[in-house]
Amino acid sequence: MKQRLLEKLARIHKHPTGREFILGDAKDADLAFGIASPGLAYPPPPNSAPKYRSLDDFHEQIRQVVRQGVVDFMLTSVSTMSLLGHRERLFDESDVTPVVRANDTTDIWCVRGGSYRQSPSLPHASSHFDELRYGTLAPTSSLPPLVDLGLYSITFNNDLHADRESLVAFRAFRAEAQRLDFHYFLEVFAPNVESAVPPEQMPSFVNDHIARTLAGIPVDSRPLFLKVPYFGARWMEELVSYDPTLVVGVLGGSSGTTYDAFKLLFEAQCHGARAAIFGRKIKDAEDSLAFIAMLRQIVDGNISPEEAVDAYHSGLQKQGIEPLRSLEDDKRLTMPELK
Repeated sequence: MKQRLLEKLARIHKHPTGREFILGDAKDADLAFGIASPGLAYPPPPNSAPKYRSLDDFHEQIRQVVRQGVVDFMLTSVSTMSLLGHRERLFDESDVTPVVRANDTTDIWCVRGGSYRQSPSLPHASSHFDELRYGTLAPTSSLPPLVDLGLYSITFNNDLHADRESLVAFRAFRAEAQRLDFHYFLEVFAPNVESAVPPEQMPSFVNDHIARTLAGIPVDSRPLFLKVPYFGARWMEELVSYDPTLVVGVLGGSSGTTYDAFKLLFEAQCHGARAAIFGRKIKDAEDSLAFIAMLRQIVDGNISPEEAVDAYHSGLQKQGIEPLRSLEDDKRLTMPELK
């Protein structure tokens, strides 16, 4: 991990109610969506052209974000990291921490025509630890690994067999991670099976599972921080106040409006979150770098979400970039958790 991220974590632990905030960009969608991972081409291409951006475009966006240096870490698939990190050495002169997704559970198998998400999530990891760390199963250098931080994901579905399998796999991952001095942060999704939990019990189900899971983990093996859905102010405050030593981060979810993203970040920070990991919200923005710059301005307390939407659109206009939505439409909240 880069010193910048380590120092931020240390300051958050020392002053949990301060303004220090960690921003991450999640560019690991190729482990979930396949061809659609880089997002829709923008501006929309002619009918005969490919509908989606290419993987090269996706990689170039990652390069630009890392070089911009506003986010604290960049999360990618092992494949992307092996190219950009291990071969191109993109992170060598950057203080942005490289991070890899350490597992790809079945609930993120979102391929076209697939029905995997209709079944309770099962544990799976496509990569070995040396591939996470060195980008190969046969490292030839005596140098330390490029990557020593990964994202580990669990989705509980109120299913005894599937949930137990997930925890057994997590236990094995933790043991090997600690042996190799590999750090991780923990992502806990809401159930992917629609009928798993009544909607009104969803936030408490997820919070209780987080607390119960961490109760079985010694301090030295705990995640550096969490990545969880934002269910609203009450549930964020409940989780943060239960264990003030936890660094809780929110995931971005689907794209939504620009105001959705900015307001989510603002509300989550106000109610105790100290990290945010946005993927599709950044990837699908008209200008990802300007979008990220606004995220940082919001968490630093320099601008309100409403002002940030105005400033973002003003920037698009100056660059001659056609916005996906009118300013009026882009200032609407569509996330029910924020209403």
